[in-house]
Amino acid sequence: MRPILAVAVALLAGSAVAIPPPLPIHLNQIGFTPGDTKTAIVWGGSAPLEWVLVDAGGREVKRGKARVFGPDAASGAEVQRIDFSDVRLPGEGYRLVVGGSRSDPFAIRDGIYASLAKDALAFFYHQRAGVPIDARLVGAAWARPAGHPREVAKCFAGRDERGSEWPGCGYALDVTGGWYDAGDHGKYVVNGGISLWTLLNAHERRPAAFGDGSLKLPAAGNRVGDLLDEARFEMDFLLRMQIADEVRARVPAGAPKPAKAGKPAWETEPADFADIDAGGMAHQKVADRNWTGLPMPPQDDPEERLLYPPTTAATLNLAATAAQCARIWREVDQAFAARCRAAAERAWRAAKRNPQIYATNSFTGSGGYGDGDVSDEFYWAAAELFATTGAAEYRDAVLQSPHFHTELREPGWPSTATLGTITLATARNGLPKAEVDRLRSAIVAAADRFLADEKDNGYGIPYVASGYPWGSNSSLLNRAMLLGLAHDFTGVAKYRAGVVAAMDYVLGRNPLGQSYVSGYGARPLMHPHHRFWAPSLDPKLPGPPPGVLSGGPNSTAMSDDVAKKMRGCAPQRCWVDDIHAYSMNEVAINWNAPLFWVAAWLDS
Repeated sequence: MRPILAVAVALLAGSAVAIPPPLPIHLNQIGFTPGDTKTAIVWGGSAPLEWVLVDAGGREVKRGKARVFGPDAASGAEVQRIDFSDVRLPGEGYRLVVGGSRSDPFAIRDGIYASLAKDALAFFYHQRAGVPIDARLVGAAWARPAGHPREVAKCFAGRDERGSEWPGCGYALDVTGGWYDAGDHGKYVVNGGISLWTLLNAHERRPAAFGDGSLKLPAAGNRVGDLLDEARFEMDFLLRMQIADEVRARVPAGAPKPAKAGKPAWETEPADFADIDAGGMAHQKVADRNWTGLPMPPQDDPEERLLYPPTTAATLNLAATAAQCARIWREVDQAFAARCRAAAERAWRAAKRNPQIYATNSFTGSGGYGDGDVSDEFYWAAAELFATTGAAEYRDAVLQSPHFHTELREPGWPSTATLGTITLATARNGLPKAEVDRLRSAIVAAADRFLADEKDNGYGIPYVASGYPWGSNSSLLNRAMLLGLAHDFTGVAKYRAGVVAAMDYVLGRNPLGQSYVSGYGARPLMHPHHRFWAPSLDPKLPGPPPGVLSGGPNSTAMSDDVAKKMRGCAPQRCWVDDIHAYSMNEVAINWNAPLFWVAAWLDS
């Protein structure tokens, strides 16, 4: 607690002078590596505030004055920035003191992100479907029986929420395994794709990292790196979602109609159906027929599990990741690499044959992941296939795509073109050196745009938006991934500083003083929207294990009952640690993947 200053309370003419509230001091709650930038944010007015850095014994280490930023729309506060980057002496228990207020204690030391990288990667083992989660690996609190073991699912048949009749299909697929997507029990190819790619890209950047025995996994000791073992678990599932050759399917077909009331017509109106040759396509998802309540451990899920119709986007996600798989596993398991390559090329041909099969948002029980523009997925898949095979067909598809020359943005599941550019800029391929250099320059240019955003928001993060979207923390961390690549290409320190700023925000340098990562910081994530990490609803269930990332502030789609009561909040404050706040506090594989990538990059 802040000590009471002798001058804080006085009697003047019979009235009391109020004690001023403590000044919020926000910083990375786990700390900093000695050579990195070290920034804190303090709330204050127009006069620069004096600050003192003290060690664990209360001895002064450094003092200075904050730099005034002023009113900040994103946080809804008047802020000042404290820079103590030149303090490099390792130690634990440092604190900043401003006007009698004290920050959370933090460390300065090397290796500060090593455990976070491992815990963020361990998240994917916890999210595994089809296998028991072993107490010897995760501890008794998080052990559980297998959810959905031997999952043989048939296609959805019957009437959807819009009244369209689906005929089902004449087959069932064994789709056991894979990762549960988020707080629900759905398994989605389009979200699995970007998550898997991110993990595999971290491997391609540092193949020797996370070797055999570095993580607590059932496959430890098999002479294959643990990162690849975890990635293969999802890759196997994605391969199972592919349809056999010469199978007919009835699907919504045709180009998206003009938007009405702010939503694409294929999400709100009955679809036009067509019978297609679906051989080689991938089903969009396997999920429950109806939403389950909270809490609901997967082994207790009573709902029927169903395959939902194939889509072009899911098929191209499979093509891209299977091509990446073939490239990586050539030196690890040639048979598996050959299987991945065959699946990737089958998926590519199927997508070319069926280029406009879109997801409909007309089923309950699972997320839609609708995407009306798959040109980016075509480019991404072509880039991966070209890098793996060198074939002229894929080179031509890359060169003819508009995404080969467009300005880059942070990637996300509906916008995957940047993933293709990263692969072409970093993986050995047949492009001329001048083109590879141009693509690297495009990544650096995107990083420069992100850094320019730091001056426009008080908390100094490489992200500016009029509203913070669903999963805003992952948007920021995906930007940090591009900043990390810019540093790899150039060695310029400002890009690493941008990565540090993004991680600082996630770990406490935000207007809520909240660490959005479970198990890390003074105020970590405790109550994510999740069906089996739910002690607030059932005390027999555990909270989240360490290393789980909340989606973060969401001021643009405040759809749950908790968020609806918070409308009008400053964008960075539209968050609460509540299991019912699914629009702000869900967790997801495509959010933890960049957390892992960035933590591993910082630790490298």
